[in-house]
Amino acid sequence: MASILVLKSSILGDHSSSSTLINELVDNLSNTASIIERDLATHPVPVLDSEIMMGLRGAENLSERQQRALALSDQLITEIQVSDTLVIAAPMYNFSVPTQLKNWIDLIARADVTFTYTEQGPKGLLTDKKAIVVTTRGGIHKDSPNDHVVGYMKTVLGFIGISDIEFVYSEALAMGDEPAKTSMDSARRTLLSLF
Repeated sequence: MASILVLKSSILGDHSSSSTLINELVDNLSNTASIIERDLATHPVPVLDSEIMMGLRGAENLSERQQRALALSDQLITEIQVSDTLVIAAPMYNFSVPTQLKNWIDLIARADVTFTYTEQGPKGLLTDKKAIVVTTRGGIHKDSPNDHVVGYMKTVLGFIGISDIEFVYSEALAMGDEPAKTSMDSARRTLLSLF
């Protein structure tokens, strides 16, 4: 049975297009896959600051806050390690990913845990996994210089060892009912076809 980690990051709750697409996928796969779901907006992870960063880097005499952040980071990384596939909602907010998703990335990108430095440069340690990034946008940005989501997600996931990445786009969601419906229907078909 496939093991899938699902990450939602939209702050729009029931009005979220990315969450709608992912919820429909989870409904379709619930009987054929083991699914771990994490909603980063409903249950946010802490923002990386100097105290948490030092805790994640192995400082001694950790504060209670550092201990909690380290334990959460370990849990988030374990969720990736036990999964074959990651399905990540990355809606475009002001040309980038949501803060909630960036916070998750900051807690799972850990030297000597999810990546290591070698003489040839950094090497990701979370290999043999696939990522499907569901990115929703109000406008049309695919393959344009404004699409910072795709490049960023490829870089971050590749950095930790995940290079098998597919992107599912739903665009023009704020450009009228018909373009939005057409785009959502296309994204649904694409997303399901990847499974």
